[in-house]
Amino acid sequence: MLPLVRVIRNPGIFLLFAASLAAAGNPRTDFALGVLGESRGDAAEANLRFENARATDPFALPLVRRAVRARLAEGDRPAAVKLYRDLAAARPEDLEIQLACADFLEQQGRGDALALKLADEILEAALTKNPGHPEIIRRLFQRAQSAGEKPGLLYQLSPDDPAAVLLYASLSRGLFDAKDAAARENVDRRFLDAVESHPENPGLARAASEHFRDTDRADQAIDILKRHVEAAPSSLDLRTRLGILYFAAKRDAEGEATLQQVLAIYPRQALAHQSLAKFYRLRDPPGPARFHAGELLKIRGGSPADFIKLAAEWLTADEPRQARILLEKAIFDHPQNFELANQLAIASRRDPATRDLAARLFREAEALRPADKKPEPAFLIESAEVLIAQGQSKAAEERLRSAIKSFPPEAKKETAAALRRLALLWETESRNADAARALRQRADALDR
Repeated sequence: MLPLVRVIRNPGIFLLFAASLAAAGNPRTDFALGVLGESRGDAAEANLRFENARATDPFALPLVRRAVRARLAEGDRPAAVKLYRDLAAARPEDLEIQLACADFLEQQGRGDALALKLADEILEAALTKNPGHPEIIRRLFQRAQSAGEKPGLLYQLSPDDPAAVLLYASLSRGLFDAKDAAARENVDRRFLDAVESHPENPGLARAASEHFRDTDRADQAIDILKRHVEAAPSSLDLRTRLGILYFAAKRDAEGEATLQQVLAIYPRQALAHQSLAKFYRLRDPPGPARFHAGELLKIRGGSPADFIKLAAEWLTADEPRQARILLEKAIFDHPQNFELANQLAIASRRDPATRDLAARLFREAEALRPADKKPEPAFLIESAEVLIAQGQSKAAEERLRSAIKSFPPEAKKETAAALRRLALLWETESRNADAARALRQRADALDR
């Protein structure tokens, strides 16, 4: 026999090899050739190959499903139903097939009492072989409830199986009144017993915790998540949720410590950053809030306005490096936004580590500015500083003059600072002495 790799590389040999297997009645080969026919757009060849495969292996679920779809496409619903019924009769121990057959009969049997009756019979027979199975009970429960019955199926669900307990809680919410104390106690007991046996199960822990939180029992909700993260230390999503529940219960120190633990393990956990940012916003100093808000923007992204607002906070706090790093991420996400480019240029000039690169960023920001937009005073002043560092004092003077004219009347402090900067430029270069004195007098008047 040829090596397999050579067979695959040579399509002619592969087809010859596949045909020989098909001739020998290999359903997998027929199935593969059917898929190949589909990919080539040859529906007739594909259908022939799939039917050959099913003839060899008539009770393979994927092949039956394909045959059913073909019968339905031809409008032959009775033949499609028969295919599923024959499959279910041939493989009574295979639960997946029994459920698939019941689902098909219910889907196709809208208004057909016989089809629905057959679906019920299949499910009831499956329940006899698989007592308490949640997927069977869920289907039977829905049928019984739609018929207006008060089924006892709920109590057949196993109290030790997490999936069964989750289904019990879900069905109970629809079956009993929210004020029914006995029903709530039954759900409580099922959740607590299941969590005792399976504390590591995340779906169970989350649902149980939410159940107790929604019924105003925060301490029990917290205790369930504590036990879960002890049993499954890598469950960071629920560890984060535990921290948030601590905050909701006014147990701030525990909430802060828990979320910091999450970030120590995985620094890009966005929800932990978001929760800590909100927590620190209510406290002084707000520095940690800015840090976590910035990390959240770096992870999730945000609008240009979100980045600009936070960068302004960093600049006000005299942290230009943090503002620059944040704005570099922003300009990566929004490369054509001229307002972000303006702020990045300003932050880069104020940051000693990137001051020498700021001139290029100012030019790029100016290139992005729309024709109908005037430069902001802060941008003009910062770009003037760059020009002064480059020895272009005349150009810097023009920018400072423009900035002074651009400030609104209420910006007295900022206008005074710009006046003094222009006066200092003249004084440094020993020119316009009288005008420099006049500028300083004008700035002093604005300070009063």
